[in-house]
Amino acid sequence: MAAMRRLLEAADGEGQKVLVLTGEPGAGKSTLVDWAATEAGGRDLRTLRVRGSEGESGLCLAGAHQLLRPLLSGVDELPERQRAALRSAFGLGKAFDAEAADPFLLHLGVLTLLSDAATRQPLLLLVDDAQWLDLATLDLLAFVARRLDSERAALLLAAREESVPSRFDRDFPHLSAGALGRTPAVQLLDAQPEPPRGRARVHILEQAAGNPLALIELSRAHAQGRTAPAGPATLPLTSRLERLFAADLPGLPPDTRQALLLVAASGTTRLSDVLRAAPDLDGVRVLLPAEQAGLVRVADGQVAARHPLVLSAVYQAATFAERHAAHLALANVLVQEPDRRAWQLSAATMEPNQEVADALAESAGRSRDRGGHAAAATALERAAELSPDPDQHAGRLLAAARSAMYAGHPQWVSDLTGRVADLTEDPRLRAEASLWRGWALGVTLAHDEAISVLLPVAETMAGPAPALALGALSTAATSAYNSGDPYYHGEFDRIAGRIDQEQAAIDAAWSHAALHPHTQHADALSRLRRAQGAMAKDSLSELAQLGATAWVLDETELAVRLLGQAMDHLRRTGTAGTNATVAQAVAFTQFETGAWSAAQATAEDAFWMAAEAGADNVTVGALLLQATLRALRGDHEDARALAQQAVHGIDLRKSRSLNVRYRHALGLAAAVAGDNDTAYDLLRQTFTHDFRPLPVHYHASLYYLGDLAAAGVRAGRADDARAVLESAREGLGAAVSPRLHAVVQRAAALLSGSDDAERHFLAAVTDPACARWPFELALTRLDYGEWLRRRRRAAEARPLLGGALEIFQRLGAQPWTARASAELRAAGAPMPAPAASPTADLTPQEQQIAELAAQGMTNRDIAAQLYLSPRTVGYHLHKIFPKLGIRSRTQLRDALSPDARQPPR
Repeated sequence: MAAMRRLLEAADGEGQKVLVLTGEPGAGKSTLVDWAATEAGGRDLRTLRVRGSEGESGLCLAGAHQLLRPLLSGVDELPERQRAALRSAFGLGKAFDAEAADPFLLHLGVLTLLSDAATRQPLLLLVDDAQWLDLATLDLLAFVARRLDSERAALLLAAREESVPSRFDRDFPHLSAGALGRTPAVQLLDAQPEPPRGRARVHILEQAAGNPLALIELSRAHAQGRTAPAGPATLPLTSRLERLFAADLPGLPPDTRQALLLVAASGTTRLSDVLRAAPDLDGVRVLLPAEQAGLVRVADGQVAARHPLVLSAVYQAATFAERHAAHLALANVLVQEPDRRAWQLSAATMEPNQEVADALAESAGRSRDRGGHAAAATALERAAELSPDPDQHAGRLLAAARSAMYAGHPQWVSDLTGRVADLTEDPRLRAEASLWRGWALGVTLAHDEAISVLLPVAETMAGPAPALALGALSTAATSAYNSGDPYYHGEFDRIAGRIDQEQAAIDAAWSHAALHPHTQHADALSRLRRAQGAMAKDSLSELAQLGATAWVLDETELAVRLLGQAMDHLRRTGTAGTNATVAQAVAFTQFETGAWSAAQATAEDAFWMAAEAGADNVTVGALLLQATLRALRGDHEDARALAQQAVHGIDLRKSRSLNVRYRHALGLAAAVAGDNDTAYDLLRQTFTHDFRPLPVHYHASLYYLGDLAAAGVRAGRADDARAVLESAREGLGAAVSPRLHAVVQRAAALLSGSDDAERHFLAAVTDPACARWPFELALTRLDYGEWLRRRRRAAEARPLLGGALEIFQRLGAQPWTARASAELRAAGAPMPAPAASPTADLTPQEQQIAELAAQGMTNRDIAAQLYLSPRTVGYHLHKIFPKLGIRSRTQLRDALSPDARQPPR
């Protein structure tokens, strides 16, 4: 209660605005949620509530509609596109508009709706039984929860401990209503009107296992002369509670039990469903005995159970015939609600039924059109189970897997595809199942397992289905790249040689580039050019794949363009699971091209999307990129902590790409801290310690040669670093990218004798293409300038050092800015008083908002572009102005100008 009081205080002030309340069924979560609602009323907070329903968990946005219903009258005040998205999603328009059903706009519209309401009165959002909410609603709630910091609102979400939705199982503070210890359990038992004694007391304490509700209910059952159900020792506690809640049912009139069963079967709390499904019942009076027994409460046309398990128990206690009749009765009155009707027919059907299966498949299509991929996967999974034809059964499972992939649930994909092999002998269907399963394994860091699943598909389908074979090979290539084990390269090449590469030129280009980015760079680049000509317009998968191919080959500008188009496509369709992967790739390209603030923001987005989707490869990678950025900006302690957090519990031996990025981030942090020996040791771990050192990762390790050489010189380990460089150069192909060539030349210059160093420096800085990677170019200019100054060639050094300093200042690379400034002073350059970067004190999001506001965009325009609420934009601007030393929007353009020299007041 104290923790929830702090949450309520934060709703209209500062502090943590999200709290996840967990506990087993019966632990008291709903009671605490009710207490919070009462407490909120005394604090003049407006409460919006939603309680998850097991029966509605497959209906897209059912929970969101329940939560937002009191606010829907304000939809017309939203910006046009947000208004269209909400009206389409909640059926408020005349007809469904697929183009308007943009999940990102829907989420933003809901945030704006809540923000507008909160300006009038602070809000408390109460979510109970979150484990039964539909996934689209959970996506929406997670989006809102991460953006409440600047709103007059707070969120309390309660869920069963063992099934906290993945969007809330970490990254938000949790409060556990845990089981009672033996002493308080005994105290609670003794506080009952008729406490049990003797053997019954021991039995109840054992059965309740510290669950407060079970203690109360079992004590009540004992007092009424009923024996508490014990069940076998292995019976889960949830099942015992569900059986317990059915104890009062036999004493109720048959009509009341029928009405309760209809409530339980309907999946909603609408009394009107019951009255229409059973018109012969005595209206609202039929539930009076259940109210008197304390099982339910009827108010405002809704039937609220004392606890959701009451309705679970009602359903469990009914016979099959009774449940069947209830679902059919509900289906008969839901003709105007085809999605709910399909589910009712499904629940009433135990045998394969083509008509019901088709109805569910159609419902899945409607959910998919609205961006509800999780709801679509749920419906398709059930449609598959009811499909009489085994091949159609298998095909619908694969369609469900595809939707589950777009919803971002790799474990679900694995489960769905794992059933296909037992249903069909069709080699193509089985191959496609393996393809999706391989994708799921790769996303969850099981790279070796993914490859072992995918390569046989590529080999067996090489002749009969070359496009499918290349798809499998391409998916496997992603895992092979992330694994980094060169063992696979020969096998990939052998299988690729058996497949007609023209059948899927884009898949072929990625497969080749992912495995041979340096050693066969020219050939891979030629394949990329050919694949560009074969790309279909606005194909998401092709944009993402070609973008990745361009990135791995250092065609960075092309990668930025292609991946940016892919992100635009994903925002329109709301495929969160894939968003995470593409967003991480975008963040890499932004980082490499010097857009560090954008890279930070994109990496944060990628992490959140991946955390929600269970895409472990991205959750780790996005955090490592953020750690690298913090090190480069001088925050070595936070960089080290974030890098270690990223890899906690991860076996880096199975993912060499993450391993070397982790070592690089830690090495940079150590270098910034001035610990040269540790920095070298860490960077050295990106190469093996063999007699002939090899890259730990055949692609990523080589970009760290320059940093390795610099650390080796500072740590007095130049001879060892030179051995690494010589071995690496021997393993490269005849032609490499201009970027890698410059990196190698910088390393060679640092490790060469005085006679050869300048030749290498010049090779690294004179290629105009190197301007595409500004930080790496600035490092080389700094090293070359230092080399010249120490040889008393200060006049030649100053332009190089000045150019490096300008880049470092723009990027916010504080340690290197200090080094370049010191070298310039030593070279005799006149040094004005250091001018703070106008945006140095701004966070990445604040900088984005400031730049957009400086362009003349309104708060609502900025909110729509950045997926924030207008109030959040205003909140950030309120903090931006004093940081920039200005008082109004009209001063923003001048304050953000590179020529602005006045430090913030």
